[in-house]
Amino acid sequence: MPSPVATSLVEAIHKNTGISFRDVAQLMNTTPETVSRWRSGRVEPQPAKFKKLATLAWLAEQLAEFYEPEQAKLWMFTPQRLLAGARPADRIEEERIDDVLALIKQLQDGAFV
Repeated sequence: MPSPVATSLVEAIHKNTGISFRDVAQLMNTTPETVSRWRSGRVEPQPAKFKKLATLAWLAEQLAEFYEPEQAKLWMFTPQRLLAGARPADRIEEERIDDVLALIKQLQDGAFV
């Protein structure tokens, strides 16, 4: 029986960022139906997807320290100067999440991003 861990991660991403489950699917490079199955606990993500999902949930938790969910969603989908005009969501989709984590670190260090 699948564990509820993936369910918790998907729900945490949504709660902390206001990102829809369809957007989670896009960020994860999967289908909304797959995210729905994770969310319902019917299946577990494959290891690589699970790692990315856990990282995305952690990132969402970090953003929640600075932004309300609506603002966090806006931050994720707005071009960022320090990403050369790319959106954090684009970098996550491209599996370049380290770039986004560096921006989060700058927020934590008190830099304006």
